[in-house]
Amino acid sequence: MASAPLVTLRVDFAPGVRLGPGKADLLEGIRDTGSIAAAGRRMGMSYKRAWMLVETMNAMFAEPLVTSSKGGRDGGGAELTEAGLTVLSAFRAMEEKLRTSSAGEIATLSRLLRPPGD
Repeated sequence: MASAPLVTLRVDFAPGVRLGPGKADLLEGIRDTGSIAAAGRRMGMSYKRAWMLVETMNAMFAEPLVTSSKGGRDGGGAELTEAGLTVLSAFRAMEEKLRTSSAGEIATLSRLLRPPGD
């Protein structure tokens, strides 16, 4: 195979209420760039889509995960709240546990795959 198998995590809290790698990547991008627009661009998504996902995540949890300020002379920006940092950290920790704990099973499945080109 060209690359190692990738195990991804998605947590479904209720129908339509889920947290997965895309939302976590967006939170990480906002944390790193201080901007919803920049985080969205980094992921190849429109500003509108990024905002929609932020609004969805803010509505999912008891406290907002992202706060933002409008642009102006000093420019706008966005940042993760304490809840946002906690959600991102917990999700990334769960991903790491999943990768680590499933390594043996992934190796077993990989050995059973049909060789490329067959």
